[in-house]
This record gives sequence, C-alpha cells and structure tokens, in this order.
Amino acid sequence: MKHRILFLLLSYLLLSNQLIHSIPGIIPQPKEVTSGKGVFELTKFITIIYQDERQAENAEYLYDELKKEYGFSLLINQKNRPQNGSIFLKENPTIPEEGYKLTVDKKQIICEASTPTGMFYAIQSFLQSIISEDKSYFILCMNVEDAPRYPWRGMMLDVARHFHNKETVMNLLDAMARLKMNRFHWHLTDEDGWRIEIKKYPKLTQEGAVGNWSDRMAYPKYFSQQDVKEIVEYARLRHITVIPEIDMPGHASAASRAYPEISAGGEGRWAGFTFHPAKESTYRFLEDVLTEVAELFPGPYIHIGGDEVHFGNQVWFTDPQIQKFIKDKQLGDESGLEHYFLRRVSDIVKNLGKTTVGWDEMIASGIPSHQAVIMWWRHDKREQLEKALSQGFNVVMTPRIPCYLDFVQDNTQKIGRRWGTDFNSLFTVYKFPKPVESIISAYPDQIMGMQASVWTERMAGTKRLYYMIFPRLVAISENAWSADKVKNYDSFMKRLKNFLLYLDRKGINYFNPFDVNSTPEPWGPTKKDVIAEG
Repeated sequence: MKHRILFLLLSYLLLSNQLIHSIPGIIPQPKEVTSGKGVFELTKFITIIYQDERQAENAEYLYDELKKEYGFSLLINQKNRPQNGSIFLKENPTIPEEGYKLTVDKKQIICEASTPTGMFYAIQSFLQSIISEDKSYFILCMNVEDAPRYPWRGMMLDVARHFHNKETVMNLLDAMARLKMNRFHWHLTDEDGWRIEIKKYPKLTQEGAVGNWSDRMAYPKYFSQQDVKEIVEYARLRHITVIPEIDMPGHASAASRAYPEISAGGEGRWAGFTFHPAKESTYRFLEDVLTEVAELFPGPYIHIGGDEVHFGNQVWFTDPQIQKFIKDKQLGDESGLEHYFLRRVSDIVKNLGKTTVGWDEMIASGIPSHQAVIMWWRHDKREQLEKALSQGFNVVMTPRIPCYLDFVQDNTQKIGRRWGTDFNSLFTVYKFPKPVESIISAYPDQIMGMQASVWTERMAGTKRLYYMIFPRLVAISENAWSADKVKNYDSFMKRLKNFLLYLDRKGINYFNPFDVNSTPEPWGPTKKDVIAEG
C-alpha cells in the first residue's frame, strides 16, 4: 500500500510542468515553493515541539486541529531543537512579521517565523498540505517561503438583516484562519435589527433586536456581551482582529424603535432611518454605546458606517430644530450636517483610543486622514477610491463588483443581486484587484488590503449563507495574500479542490464550480425591496 501511495505522489509531481503549481492544497499561493524528494509520513508517534513560550498557543492549536481532523493525539514538548519525527515550531527573527518558512523533509517538519502570527500561518500551510490515502497521511517534501501582499485580509458578516449565531460565526472564523485571513468585520446594527447587548440601553435588544429583513415580527435575536467576549477570544487565538460596526447616522431604524427620542429619520419606508443629528442627547447616547463596544473589542478599530444617509434623512429638511442647528453651526446644508455628525462621532472613537473606519461616503466629511480608514465599496465610483488615496486615507477595497457575496455567482442562480447583467463569478472575483491596478499602484503604502462583504438580506439560513460565501471567499483570500506574479487561475482551481474537502469535513455547504448540479441553490427570502437591485 505504501509503495502505491508513494508512486501516486511522485507521479502527481511529474505531471506538472511548473513546480510552483504542483504543491497540493496551499491557499493562498505562497511566494516561493521548491520541491524536495520523498514524503514525510504523519503518524500518532510524532511530537509537536515549540521553541519559545509565546508559541505555546500555536502548539496547542496545532494539537487540537490534528486531533479534530485526523484523530491524532500527539505529545507536545518545549525544547530548543527539533528531533526526528517532530513538527518543530522555530523562532527566526529574520522573517517578516506575518511571514513564515515551512520545511518538510523525510524526517521532520520545521515551521519558522519571527512572530506567533507568522507561525500560525506556517501551521495553516502545513495543515493544507496533508494528503490522506486509506487512513495514511503524508506531506510532500518541500520548502516554502511566504509573506502576505496586504496586511488587511478580511470578511464582513452582516448579522443585522438576518441573524447568524455564535456557532456559525466560529465556523467562519475557522475557515478564515485556514485561509490566512485576519480581519472579521462584524456588521452588528442596521434597519432590521440591533444585534449586540448594550447594558446601559437594554431596549436596544429587547425591542431593537425584534424582527429581521424577511419577518418584521421575528423573535429577538442578538449576541450577549458574554457571546461577544467568547467570539473575540476565539478570533484572537486564530490571529483574527474583530472590527465591530455600529452603523450611523443612517441605517439606525432598529435603534430608533427602541429609543425614538434620539431618532430623526425619513418618511414611510424610511421612518426612523437616522439618528437625530441636532440633539446633544444623541451624542451622549452614542458615546455610551461606543464606550461599551470599545471595552468588548480590544482591536484598534470601530466602524461607524456613514453610508446611504440620503435614503432616509427627509425630516432633516423640514425639522425646525435641525434647520436651526444647521444655521447656528454654520454647516451650510444637510450634507454639512451629516459631515458634522461623522466628525463628532469620529472624535468620540478617537477619545476611546480607537481608529474610525467608514464607508467611502466618509471621504467628504472632513475627518482627518490619519484618524480614519476608508472602505471603498461603490465599484461604479472609482473616483471615490482615487479621492480617498489622494487625500491621504488608508483604504480597504471591498467594491460591490466583485467583493459583495450577496451577488449571484452563476448565471443559473435565481436569488441574489446583479448589477445589470454583471454578477460575481468565481473568476470575476479571482482577477481582482487587476481592474483597479492603475489607481492603486500609485499609492502602495495606503492600500491596507481587501475584504469580502456578506450582506444577508437573502441569506436567512446557514446553508444559504455558506453557499454564497464559498468558494468565493477562497479567491479573495488569495487576492489579498498572493502577489500577482504567483497568481494563476488554473492552479487556483486545482488547489481549491483540496479546500472543498476541508469544507466537507467541517460540514459547511458551498457552491461547487466543478459540478454545478451537485450543489443546487438553497432557498433564500425573495421579498422585493424598495431599493433597486445593485
């Protein structure tokens, strides 16, 4: 049996003309891969050895993953040197912060990094490289040297439109970790629901968490502060920073239902859409909320939204108190008031020791560029990307085309968004950011990275949520990590098959681009929205 497996592995290597494309399974594509001779066999007698105490958590993580996925219960030791039959976590201060080296020979595996984060990514490449055959497990001998293209490699999950529970979030964090993604942007509040407990304002969850996008009277669902702490810690162990989003001044309908005295929204469909921008009590409320949020999320960022205010600010044009406020503050008009609001809230965020993150409408607000990160989302407004960069902002790219995963991924799919005839196929996603290379190439130090954004209006159930996320999230992970010179779509598709096996082991649903009929589109709410598609 072992001779047959070795023959298959060696044959697999010989089939590829390009060595870099012959290493199975590693996603994102590493910077440099060279092949050795033979294989390392994984058995229950292998020892995990870590050199420095700060790698102890990584050693425990590796132990847990090998036990969950393959049934191994390995020994863990702290020593300065590797030994035959070991996986050695070695400190190497010459390697970049998130970079790593992975060396596999017939006798041992050495993971090298200068930081625990880099070591964690070496472990992911090791786990992805395991080949199983008849309950035997092997890794091809090889040398990998790697480091990411961008520091921000993220995914945004909207739990306001439809709630998705703690288990689902943790499953997504596991998949992100396997893909070396490191930013989880958590969209916690919007029109349809307020999903985070704020102890000073209990009605935010008692009343604001009632309902969802498809059922206005659905039972209230939200994350307790204890839930949040558990998720943040789970993410930390996977080297993922969680960025909470409390959307304002628009998209505030859920908060308005709970506390109408701080609301000044629009009319009809847009009633309660915005916070009241001319009341000091509004800013005290938001400072209280953001203070609790800042205590729950130790990362450096708080996202305050700032988008689409014009949808539901009709009352601003007629309310006497608001009009007087505009005049007294010499704000000029309602847009000036919107920008005033954003500046004040950004100062609250700054005083809490955090950096503001906002959607690309925030560029015009007058917030200093060193005080905010801009998320460019309007793909049809490339001038917003150029403006943000030319004004000195750091930018995260998440344009609707191709980074919004609520857009359909195949022409046969019936539920989901399109932009005219355009949608986000796996290939369309993979070729990003090439379409904007001429813009971003002039500002290499200001491009923080990119993220997938998952809006859940039509994703009420977990099965559909996963189906819309995977495998496109895999493509975005490679876009954010791998340099253009090593990206190759044919190679990606070969390696993707290995990641789909990982999803199978995790019980995570996905769209299968290799056999579309094998993964039919799950049901999703199809309620018609007032806003035109796109």
